[in-house]
Amino acid sequence: MTFSELLKNRIDLTHIPFTDRGTRLMLFRRENELYIRLAERWEKIQTRTGHYRLRPPILKEFAFLGEEGQPIAFEVESYPYLTRLHTAKGIFEFVFTDTETLLMRMPAGKHQLQFTAQAERGQIGRRGGDLHGFRNIAYTTNAKLISNEMSLQADEWYHIKVGLEVERGNVFLLNITPRLGFNRSIPDADKEIKDAFERWDHWFKAAPKVVEHYREQYDYAWWVMRAGLLSQRFYFTREALSPSKIHYVGVWQWDQFFHALAFRHVDARLAEDQLRIVLDHQRPDGMLPDAIHDEGLVTHLTLPVEADVTKPPLASWAALKIFESSQHNDFLEEVYEPLVHWHDWWVNQSSDGQGLCEYRHPFSSGLDDSPLWDVGMPVTAPDLNTYMCVQQESLAQIADLIGRPEDAVRFRDAAKQTAQNMISSLWDENCGMFMAKHNGEMIPTKTVFSLLPLWTGQLPEKIQNSLLNHLVDPNLFWTKYPLATVSIHDPSFDAMQMWRGPSWMNINYLFVEALKRINQTELATKLRRDTLETIMQQRDIYEYYNPITGERPPKAAPIFGWTSAVFIDLAIQESRRIETN
Repeated sequence: MTFSELLKNRIDLTHIPFTDRGTRLMLFRRENELYIRLAERWEKIQTRTGHYRLRPPILKEFAFLGEEGQPIAFEVESYPYLTRLHTAKGIFEFVFTDTETLLMRMPAGKHQLQFTAQAERGQIGRRGGDLHGFRNIAYTTNAKLISNEMSLQADEWYHIKVGLEVERGNVFLLNITPRLGFNRSIPDADKEIKDAFERWDHWFKAAPKVVEHYREQYDYAWWVMRAGLLSQRFYFTREALSPSKIHYVGVWQWDQFFHALAFRHVDARLAEDQLRIVLDHQRPDGMLPDAIHDEGLVTHLTLPVEADVTKPPLASWAALKIFESSQHNDFLEEVYEPLVHWHDWWVNQSSDGQGLCEYRHPFSSGLDDSPLWDVGMPVTAPDLNTYMCVQQESLAQIADLIGRPEDAVRFRDAAKQTAQNMISSLWDENCGMFMAKHNGEMIPTKTVFSLLPLWTGQLPEKIQNSLLNHLVDPNLFWTKYPLATVSIHDPSFDAMQMWRGPSWMNINYLFVEALKRINQTELATKLRRDTLETIMQQRDIYEYYNPITGERPPKAAPIFGWTSAVFIDLAIQESRRIETN
């Protein structure tokens, strides 16, 4: 089956918008009306517009009208490249012609349509009209305009009602842009639809083949990875994937590293750019920002504590993952110094005084509401220092590849010392795990991150076996839909609350890496398969999952990037394993 057959009607317009690579426009439906939301934050005017997740659409109440002026019913037929609305008056087709323009091809006949748009001022013209505000909107048609009415409905909301006499091939063009100029040239609809199909077809054909069992969700994951890309604009120095185009507008540092795992299979430059966009905004002291959006960066927060905020040090590991596929040595040459500078920031600015690093803001962990932070900050955590150890080893490998042998020796020695310091400072013999510390005292909360030092590959056999026993225990972390991020019998466990219990597939990916490293091949295979099956339980791909039931917790974001990327990479791994056996 082709991608268009497999993904027919996966984009329902109710929960999953019709959108495309690079565009900030998302087309949704509400009953018999359409609306357009923008994947933008507008931080500087948020007091006027509201938070970006709650902000009203910029264009709403778009409807085709019946004889009595009422919205007529439609049925959706959707594909990644095209959305058709089937109505009693014929079929209306939507396609993106560029990142700011949505074209609607109309059936022949007389039609009335209406919509409401957010604007400060507007005017009608011979071929349509234009509105100006936070974003500028133009509507243009090559059909005969029978009527064209625009009225101020409420403060900064204009109502537009248009009557059209349509001949075959006529279109209605919507251009929504931050620019002063509009795209109003009418293109050939047949060609635009053909071009859109070919762009998507090229994308799917570039992806490695996987076994049929994973194919449908695999293609959907690739849809997420392309549809969620945002074009360059202001602080967005590169084309980059937003974690969720609906819920998380911008890029977050460690999300980009997981996104690169998938992109490396189809486009090395795109994969590399997921790191570059973060490195572009490196501070002079070496720190990398927590997040980047169109209008600025997130590097310092005052809540729940005031501190600089970043994300876990996984950039060097991600750079090597990209290199595994691309063999692009110049990329390693390019990023080596910024990555060393980033590593030095952790060592110099976040030392706990015991040879380990500490989190000083909970969001720097990526585990925003983990119970590990309930006691306060700072926290010396096993996960952070595992990442530091892996980062040191990754930098050593990069140093070898670019001809810096002295650096390689230094970083490998540092990795061994970090692992030893974790054993000395964070290992709890009674619990049989590594435990986080606050002000020198062990935090009793048992999380799966207490087991992550397996990834270092440098633990004594007794410690390694203890961690493995805890990992596979179904009464702790290896639930039906693993891995629970907090032990299911811990008092703080909550299966539906972000990092307080749900399974996160990117964390599973790190444990697959860890198990492969310590030659636990069968266990790694089982976790890989369980992770894939968890993601396949739902039609959409979510931020995190209930570890007991596999369901979507209410706050888990949809069309989620790193879960899609992890599914792609693990499906490729599993398919290659099957093919070689």
